[in-house]
Amino acid sequence: MLFEKEHIYHIFNQGNNREKIFFNHENYLLFLRKMEKYILPYADILAWCLMPNHFHIMVYITKDSLSQREAIFTKTETKDSLSQMEAIFTKTETKDSLTQRETIFTDHKERTFNNSIGYLIRSYTQAVNKSENRTGSLFKAHTKAECVTKCEGITSSYFNTVFGTQINVRIPEREYPVICWNYIHNNPVKAKLVEKPEDYIYSSYRDFCGLRNGKLINKIRAKEFGLFL
Repeated sequence: MLFEKEHIYHIFNQGNNREKIFFNHENYLLFLRKMEKYILPYADILAWCLMPNHFHIMVYITKDSLSQREAIFTKTETKDSLSQMEAIFTKTETKDSLTQRETIFTDHKERTFNNSIGYLIRSYTQAVNKSENRTGSLFKAHTKAECVTKCEGITSSYFNTVFGTQINVRIPEREYPVICWNYIHNNPVKAKLVEKPEDYIYSSYRDFCGLRNGKLINKIRAKEFGLFL
């Protein structure tokens, strides 16, 4: 996947053979924490929906890459990353931990957003495999991303597949994000899991409706693209 700054992407993947990727409520919460850790340093989240066997995330890219040091000491640190920091700055540092610490402050390699999405998928898979006593891949091999703010990045067949009818878009850069945003939030309704999108707790729609005050989405950025009034 190639991500460009100041563009919106629809990121999605599903379980192998369309099998479950979320087995209980804690799995959904874990994935959200992983999203906070691995996505927010690079992008504003405009919409998300976690379905039992797949996920959708809509993001606006703010940074396509970070230094290794920035990737670790992000402002959006979660419990996992804080534990990592505590491990680095422990009072009982061993030779190995000192080496790790020195490496972090001298390593100028960059971690791309593409890398970070890979870390999200792998770390979540490892945690779920351990808790569910399973092995192997949880997701399909390739996580996909569609740019919805570049006309050449979207084919008419893609939207025909999703909506069943051809869409005449006058200003694609403005209207495709709205189409994608609505599609993501209506996924649970289409799958007949709920009657209304606000009834589904594992999506960002409830945050936009004022039914919940989630911290993952950026409402200000969403308003810039007419996604949220």
